[in-house]
Amino acid sequence: MPVLTSAPTTRFRAPDDTTAPAPAEARGVARDGVRLLVANGTDLVHAHFRDLPDHLEPGDLVVINNSATVAGQIDGHRRGHGAVVVHAATPLNDGTWVIELRTAPDASSPILDADVGERIQVGRVTLTLLGPYPRPDSSPTGVGDRLWRARADGDLSDALGRHGRAIAYGYLDRRYPLSDYQSVFSTVPGSAEMPSAGRPFTDSVITRLVAGGVGVAPITLHTGVSSQEAGEAPQAERFAVPEATARLVNATRATGARVIAVGTTVTRALESAVTPSGRVEAAHGWTERVISPEEPARVVDGLITGWHDPHASHLLLVESIAGADLTQAAYDAAVDHGYLWHEFGDSALLLPSKR
Repeated sequence: MPVLTSAPTTRFRAPDDTTAPAPAEARGVARDGVRLLVANGTDLVHAHFRDLPDHLEPGDLVVINNSATVAGQIDGHRRGHGAVVVHAATPLNDGTWVIELRTAPDASSPILDADVGERIQVGRVTLTLLGPYPRPDSSPTGVGDRLWRARADGDLSDALGRHGRAIAYGYLDRRYPLSDYQSVFSTVPGSAEMPSAGRPFTDSVITRLVAGGVGVAPITLHTGVSSQEAGEAPQAERFAVPEATARLVNATRATGARVIAVGTTVTRALESAVTPSGRVEAAHGWTERVISPEEPARVVDGLITGWHDPHASHLLLVESIAGADLTQAAYDAAVDHGYLWHEFGDSALLLPSKR
């Protein structure tokens, strides 16, 4: 896993008191009733997600992620240490798994003192830690390793399907069913954590977009675990950009209209399919693309996203698209007006000045 060579410039206080503790529906709010901060050029508008079509233009293209969230969290027992929570980030091509060990019972903290050869019992499946992922000393802090490559003696996928649950952390007020971690686009199972930027979309919002001349096109990117440490880049992730979406992106850009990515996952997938000439071509496989102001986005013009923690690597991607000044202004406004953070929180539409 690469270590970032730069840090976000956006600064704001950690929003511990404004984390969404539950899905919108459990709080008495419709999915598309969450708040939407629209940062358009130099203007900031406070709206709701159902108002999204009012802030886009005919000819714009909204690109969504159709990856569905799978059960990636399961209880285990670490020999000699007791109960742990296992996060299954992704299966690798050789049949091993990338996993993360976290404290029981609420997965609030990573376990950093594991060692090669340790065994974790998950029901009838034994996980043997083969080595830190993607290499030893992957942690930017130099203190322990957060992710491990593990061999599963037994069917881990079956165990997750039978006994697993959606990956969640200690800030939620209770556990929620896997169905709450899906969007209306979720058709291709594979994400360890929800591609949450797409969650507030509803049939009504999509209908209004299409009726208003805004296109909608899919990519697939299966997320890993999102609990990166400060300075840690996103892990490699599986993605696919279909030919039809590539054609639509190129056609949209040729007319001068905007390509709007729904989330950092969509941005990463699209930017992983850009050729040296600046066109998007159909592509699939694993991407290690890290988008930052030093390695900026080339085809994404705007971003629909949730709110990221201070020092998160995703902030570099946001700054790459929106610019440092607009990103800072948006985060200042979100903090001042009590927007909700994390996967069930509020949204932003970031639209820098047209190219």
